[in-house]
Amino acid sequence: MGLKGQAAIVGAAQYRPEKYATAPRMFHLEQVADLAARALQDAGLQASDLDGLVINGPQFHEASVFVPAMAAEYLGMRLNFAEVVDLGGTTSVGMVWRAAAAIELGLCQAVLCVLPARMAPLGPDEDPAWMARAMRFGGHSTAFGAPEAEFDLPYGHMGQNTGYAMIAQRYAARYGYDPAAMAKIAVDQRTNALTNPEAMFFGKPLSAEEVLASKMVADPLHVLEIVMPVAGGAAVIVASKEVAARARNRPAFVTGFGEHLAFKSPSYAAEMTETPIGPASRRAFEMAGLKPGDVDAAQIYDCYTITVLLTLEDAGFCEKGEGMRFVREHDLTWRGNFPMNTHGGQLSFGQAGSAGGMSQVIEAFTQLAGRAGDRQLKRCDRVYVSGTGGVMSEQGALILQGA
Repeated sequence: MGLKGQAAIVGAAQYRPEKYATAPRMFHLEQVADLAARALQDAGLQASDLDGLVINGPQFHEASVFVPAMAAEYLGMRLNFAEVVDLGGTTSVGMVWRAAAAIELGLCQAVLCVLPARMAPLGPDEDPAWMARAMRFGGHSTAFGAPEAEFDLPYGHMGQNTGYAMIAQRYAARYGYDPAAMAKIAVDQRTNALTNPEAMFFGKPLSAEEVLASKMVADPLHVLEIVMPVAGGAAVIVASKEVAARARNRPAFVTGFGEHLAFKSPSYAAEMTETPIGPASRRAFEMAGLKPGDVDAAQIYDCYTITVLLTLEDAGFCEKGEGMRFVREHDLTWRGNFPMNTHGGQLSFGQAGSAGGMSQVIEAFTQLAGRAGDRQLKRCDRVYVSGTGGVMSEQGALILQGA
């Protein structure tokens, strides 16, 4: 049961990450059209090839309902498949496997998966302070009746930093904690970013000493272990095997996926150090007929260093409680023995809201297509990709393979 590997990523487009204050502003519909045109050009396909659309709805500026219909109308598309995905940081992973499944079911032949994320211009009646209020509470709901509004927020558990710090504290209590190993995750990814001119921190080397000396935001997480929000946006095109055969790039076939959700707030997790990426990854590897040791690279969602650590363990790259030893003993750079987040990861590439996770998907495709430039791996035929939404709340995994 599962995918047969008959659908592939064939094209991609991604805005260069920028500071919010300096980024050009386009309405989300304009971004969708621009990203679609860029991804089609990258794939060597025509707009008429597209008959499917997967888009993010809750953060879409021009509408809160009927988003696919509005986007299809604006783009002039006739759709046989449309979907809205609301999974936070694992939205990108969720988009890709849903598109691949729709193609294998025969519903459509080519799907645009698009995440506009640059801040859209405000209308005359919109409050410019809404973003500040939203960021204060992170992904938490302040609506009446939401459990977190009653049981989390009043006690200081607000925003993402507190939740991930709580998970890190729990991990430390169970397995111990090596701050230097955690800093190495950020440093190795920064090393990768130094070979990626598109990365936010390109040309800015980083040392473990600098990570550990940076501001403690939420114990034990330093500011340089926490992702930097940026303006951006991204899209990929997932196509059938037949369409992929006439596309420009080496296709990245979707051969395995998994997805798992168990809670919204980690306050309600049965065990905070055992994350949903475990069952999601096991399903993805089983579907693809592979084991963790079979992949040539891992593109792991990295909103925080603790996210990377727990993913390494729960996805099966090392035993539980051995993640810090694994990090110490492996070179995580593009030229190392465990290439991870070869574009710099979101920690050094930048996190463009929900589109941040698409940077990992696009880097996997870029490596498989042999187009990564100075950071290109000598061999890349199989890549693991993960996504993380909320506070380890909703997680997904992909296995992508070259033809």
